[in-house]
Amino acid sequence: MATPTIVPSSPPPPSAPNAPIPINSPEPGLKVAAMVPGEPQINQLFRTVMMHKGSDLHLKAGLPGMMRLRGVIQKMNTPVLTQETLEKLIFPVLREKDKKVLEDTGGADFAHVIGNGEARYRVNLLKQRGQFALVARLVNQTIPSFEKLFLPPQIEKLCHYEMGMVLLAGVTGSGKSTTIASMLDYINQNEPLHILTVEDPIEFVFTDKMSVVNQREVYLDVCDWHTALKHAVREDPDIILVGEMRDAETFEAAVHAAETGHVVFGTIHASNAYNTVDRILGLFPPSQHGAVRMSLSFNLKAVVAQKLLPSILPGVHRVPTNEIMIVNPRIREMILKGEDSKLLDAIKANYNEGMIDFNKNLCDLVDLGRIDKATALEFSPNADQLKMMLKGIKFSQTGLV
Repeated sequence: MATPTIVPSSPPPPSAPNAPIPINSPEPGLKVAAMVPGEPQINQLFRTVMMHKGSDLHLKAGLPGMMRLRGVIQKMNTPVLTQETLEKLIFPVLREKDKKVLEDTGGADFAHVIGNGEARYRVNLLKQRGQFALVARLVNQTIPSFEKLFLPPQIEKLCHYEMGMVLLAGVTGSGKSTTIASMLDYINQNEPLHILTVEDPIEFVFTDKMSVVNQREVYLDVCDWHTALKHAVREDPDIILVGEMRDAETFEAAVHAAETGHVVFGTIHASNAYNTVDRILGLFPPSQHGAVRMSLSFNLKAVVAQKLLPSILPGVHRVPTNEIMIVNPRIREMILKGEDSKLLDAIKANYNEGMIDFNKNLCDLVDLGRIDKATALEFSPNADQLKMMLKGIKFSQTGLV
């Protein structure tokens, strides 16, 4: 099979239509990595992200190659990519199941490994306006510790539950998966347990330490999410990672696992800790909200919401800010009674139990020299209140102290 090529805006000479060509273009942009013989040519672009220490690769018909570098999208100095070019680049690295999912649904998620395990990408292939686009996130090969991630010390406490659910909330790209991997690896290093992950695709690859870790990729190791989670409770796990709470069926399976004596970790798209309850309720019709609240009040142990912020630490591009809600008896009662509007005040009233809201954490990050005041105010949910906190004015859950 001929090596796939990137086609420039003007076609190559007829004498060599299928030969690899230099990707670097005279146009301004980030230099592209050299091609490694024997690899699919798309790896040049994946390796370019690695070479520049970027985080994401973006490919789209009609644009040159792009990457996210230090939080900003930047151009590579490739020619403009065409639909035909993208097909030649992408299809050689797709498995048959990925091609089928793409054909049936218009998108596909898969993992792509560079070389002999040098790097791993989480890839989403999509169609937009009838043409292909690809977004790939570079996943850390090593799982960083809490300290290296600059997570608050309260995170360690959340790794010691014997049953129940711990959820990581945040938007796409907020570092949820990295934080949850760090928590699982902490358990892996310190507890003789069975950790079972159900993911699509597998992101971080764990090495067995004190624990035994089994990782199942949906549509590769098991036919679908429902079957994977149905099997999970029969596989003697102590801890189950559900990659994402994406629908009612997934949530119900996770709750069932928690009710039967397991610890369940999962991620959910929510902007903060206290509105995670509302986000979960949104997965169900109103007629079921009472039952869902009851399940949450008995099974939810903690929610950690996270955002990534630009850092002023030398050599550190981004650090997390976290909001932590631990389900104590008062919060359990609020969830059960539908008093969601009071949850933020309850978090603020219980700093001594390990809870923290975004404003308090932002204030701490400024004091620790990890972010500047301008960044803290930009990302604050209540900038006026944070301004006063930074001046030393304290707040209780009901207002000024």
